Amino acid sequence: MGKKLDSLKPGTCLDGYKLEKPLGGGGFSVVYLARNLRDDKRVVIKEYIPNKLACRDRGGHVQARDESTEARFVRGRKLFFQEASTLATLKHPNIVNVFSFFQANGTVYMVMKYEAGENLQHYLQSRGKGLSERFLRIVFPPLLNGLEMIHNSDLLHLDIKPGNIHICRGGQPLLLDFGAVHGFPQSRQEQPGQVISPGFSPTEQYESRGYVGPWTDLYALGATMRACIEGHAPLDAKQRCERDTLKPAQVAFRGRYADNLLRAIDWAMEMDPTLRPQSIAAFRAALTADTTPEPARSAIGRLASVLLGKSSS
Repeated sequence: MGKKLDSLKPGTCLDGYKLEKPLGGGGFSVVYLARNLRDDKRVVIKEYIPNKLACRDRGGHVQARDESTEARFVRGRKLFFQEASTLATLKHPNIVNVFSFFQANGTVYMVMKYEAGENLQHYLQSRGKGLSERFLRIVFPPLLNGLEMIHNSDLLHLDIKPGNIHICRGGQPLLLDFGAVHGFPQSRQEQPGQVISPGFSPTEQYESRGYVGPWTDLYALGATMRACIEGHAPLDAKQRCERDTLKPAQVAFRGRYADNLLRAIDWAMEMDPTLRPQSIAAFRAALTADTTPEPARSAIGRLASVLLGKSSS
């Protein structure tokens, strides 16, 4: 069994919203389904509660665990509030709509529009196998557009994975969970903690002062696309550092998916951040590039993907 969620009780009222039930949570937040008492519409509320830095008392108040975590909790709360206010100004059909934020219980809350649909991770698990190229070509280009807007606002997501992608009714994808969102260029010393999603986070996110940028989100996006093909998360970047046994997508899925799609995934998942696409525009171009599959014997090995990655940039 997983660790019990440190959530508020259903029926709790906060700033004009009534919590109905917790939807889930991660290392930095708890997410609730709630109802707006002003118009009776459903909303989603995210509460900042980093479990390594803070805990909830019996009255529901969130506080630092001890004096040693106080400064990091306060700094993280401030950044969460600043990022919520920034995200509230970002309006895009493929980014979850943050329309309000407030402070209560010693922490910060972000209010988002509720969208009916299905989480991509749940969809993958229910299918039990990889998804079609048509599905990838429909879902990921719109997500790239939303992510490009985030990057153009000097922000990073830093936790892209199937569990943070919502497929609305009608097939429109939404990028969710901006609890890990991070400004750039900015020192990692300003980040109160690193969000790690094994299989999707690249090596620089494991380092306290790792050099993060758009290339970091693109690794996670490429890993998410690969997960849609394989049906499970790719080999973790930390394990790949020690011994990279991850077979290039160009080799593993040759003949089943278009060559340019597989090349783009391999490029995005380069271990060295400088060898990855450095922008959404570069990755988008790679997805539609006119390419021809390499002969099987010369496609094997990481050197091929490095060279192909450079030639696609």
